[in-house]
Amino acid sequence: MSSGKVMRFDHSGISAFFRRAFLPRRTSRLKKGAAALVIGLLVSNAFAFSGIFPGAVSFSPFGTEVAELCGLSRVYAQEENEDPTDELYALSAVLMDADNGRILLQKNGTQVLPMASTTKIMTCILALELMDEEGYVTVSSYAASMPKVHLGTRAGQVFRLKDLLYSLMLESHNDSAVIIAEAAGRLLAKEAPEGAGESTAEESRDAVLRFADKMNEKAEEIGCTDTFFVTPNGLDAILTLTDETGNSVERQHSTTAADLARIMSYCVTDSPQKEAFLEITRTQSWSFTDYTKGEDGEYRAGSSSYSCSNHNAFLSMMEGALTGKTGFTAKAGYCYVGALERDGKLFSIALLACGWPNNKSWKWHDAKILYEYGLSHYERRDIFQEETLPVVPVLEGIRDTAALSQEQAELSLLLSDADKVRTQLSLAENLEAPVEAGMTVGWQNYFVNGQLYASLPIRTAEAVPERTWRYCLEELLKLVWL
Repeated sequence: MSSGKVMRFDHSGISAFFRRAFLPRRTSRLKKGAAALVIGLLVSNAFAFSGIFPGAVSFSPFGTEVAELCGLSRVYAQEENEDPTDELYALSAVLMDADNGRILLQKNGTQVLPMASTTKIMTCILALELMDEEGYVTVSSYAASMPKVHLGTRAGQVFRLKDLLYSLMLESHNDSAVIIAEAAGRLLAKEAPEGAGESTAEESRDAVLRFADKMNEKAEEIGCTDTFFVTPNGLDAILTLTDETGNSVERQHSTTAADLARIMSYCVTDSPQKEAFLEITRTQSWSFTDYTKGEDGEYRAGSSSYSCSNHNAFLSMMEGALTGKTGFTAKAGYCYVGALERDGKLFSIALLACGWPNNKSWKWHDAKILYEYGLSHYERRDIFQEETLPVVPVLEGIRDTAALSQEQAELSLLLSDADKVRTQLSLAENLEAPVEAGMTVGWQNYFVNGQLYASLPIRTAEAVPERTWRYCLEELLKLVWL
């Protein structure tokens, strides 16, 4: 790892930890605004615990392409006069159409904040995509030193990756996150994961930071613009980078509710490992052992046994709840990211700074409000419209015009009664021969609430050869011989 990177965990003592409610629930918007202000000030000053054009249209921000479609900008839902976000405790919240990344409802959705252990959804999905879950990894002294909540591993122990993923997502163990990240980081550097047992603390940190780099690459690939990962477990940390001019730049482990919901949407819709992710995060309990490697090279169950229970209580709170991950640090407060599927609708949500002790249940209150709003206000509609297409003039062709064609496509998304959809044709004024059949000569643009949502290509339905001297002579000879 480059010497230009220094990871600094915040280990400051907490002399006066915030242990009361922000403010009692009020119906007055003024009082709620005051509560939000107080919360914001507390969040900003809280101490911390240690620790991605031609020929295609897609409307998913996760990089998934639909045949012959091309990716375009994000679109936000039309807000109504009645604002349900007034009832949210979270400082930042987002309700998202998980199928396409469209934000349906938000409260400070692009505010950059720490996200605690909700980080682990990225650690999990990336590990599943990069590694063999049936493979074995070794615990380093650095990983074993992670603070609670931890599995209680010891340096030199060997675990199956799959078991650690359950530990990561069910119990949110910080040491398991680092063991996974270090093993993946060593693989990225083409090093043997088994070598972690003899690595120095610096070598272990470099491997973890290598994995964090990959987390940031993945976040950018799926459309996150305000996310920066430093740790794989979500412990508050700051990474000091050296820029091209030699100046030091500090980057905090942080994201936004919009980006976090986008990551969850990716985990349950577009990732090639989405089924494995859902299987792990929906499991109620999991038991496993460590492993020892025999002289024959085979791994056998060891003497240490472990058991994990799922801490995502929301799985049993609403019909259709798919998955989720909680998180807490003194700096981030209570956080939650989840997904719910019901009645053909798939939502993802993210809540940041949703209370501090003793208000652990506020995230469940906010999650219900977001999901219930989505279920009651949105219906899935196909907004595709078949157009009556004109012909386009052709210059210097054997014909003066070329016919156009429009491909059938499904543009399905969740819409409320307040959402406005319109289409607009954008075509070339003319074409210059020769014209080939199937050429893209324009777009049928779809606007949702005034913002470009998707574009479908308009193509030529026929070829128009160039009108050459040879063609003219051949046509003249035909007339003579007739």
